[in-house]
Amino acid sequence: MEPARTAEEAARRASITRYGDGSADPRTREDWVTVEEPLEIRVGGQTLAVTMRTPGHDHELAAGWLVTEGIVSRPDELVRIEYCRETRSPEEEGNVVIARITAQAGDVLDRARRLLLTSSSCGLCGKGSIESIHGRFAPITVSATTSPEVLLALPDALRRAQTTFGRTGGLHAAGVFSLSGELRTAREDVGRHNAVDKVIGSLFREGHLPLSESILCVSGRASFEIVQKALAAGIPIVAAVSAPSSLAIDLARDSGMALAGFLRAGGFNLYSGEDRVRSAASASPPGSRE
Repeated sequence: MEPARTAEEAARRASITRYGDGSADPRTREDWVTVEEPLEIRVGGQTLAVTMRTPGHDHELAAGWLVTEGIVSRPDELVRIEYCRETRSPEEEGNVVIARITAQAGDVLDRARRLLLTSSSCGLCGKGSIESIHGRFAPITVSATTSPEVLLALPDALRRAQTTFGRTGGLHAAGVFSLSGELRTAREDVGRHNAVDKVIGSLFREGHLPLSESILCVSGRASFEIVQKALAAGIPIVAAVSAPSSLAIDLARDSGMALAGFLRAGGFNLYSGEDRVRSAASASPPGSRE
């Protein structure tokens, strides 16, 4: 099992000089800041990714990344995740994880590696990116719906789950909710995409994918990558506190997903999936469509 990480390990104290607060002179004091460290993800002996993340739930992050990159799709394909025991420097201690996958999952590794290399060098753009994603992940076909009232309540529910954000103000969050708005799992990280991988990885390891009766809510923007990760997990509805990108909207529309942005008190924008969001008075029961 992954060692438990406390809230103190996700944040540390830093000396700051504070201006303002009604004082004419600056004051020196300590404040809490978010910890950011690299995490190297290896499959076997090969490094596939290095991401800057907030320590904690590292095995979930690695598992979610493997899912959202299309390398594994079932928990039994992920044999084991562990921290590397043969580190070459003190900086690597606790910052390198090794995943062991089945031979069947290994068959897709070369194709996934090529896609990672292509996308990292900007070989995929616009329509080509969406076609590549659909080559790995099927569009959403389940008839899941929710209500505007549920969507509007998600940011506050997610904020209440952000324990470290309350201390540092420097973390994003991702939460998976039921269609009626109950929080299933939430995770924090300095990166939005890492928070999404952590929450997906947590539920994947428990055998809950696909998340076809779920909503993903993120604390910031909804980028193409965020929508891609939701699609990989089978999530039909994505909600963001801030704006979506144009390519995120295109991918959501082409994939049969609902995408909501600018969730604020009093309203939000719905960019795709109008048939998945209905007022409580007119909504059909989950699992049916008009």
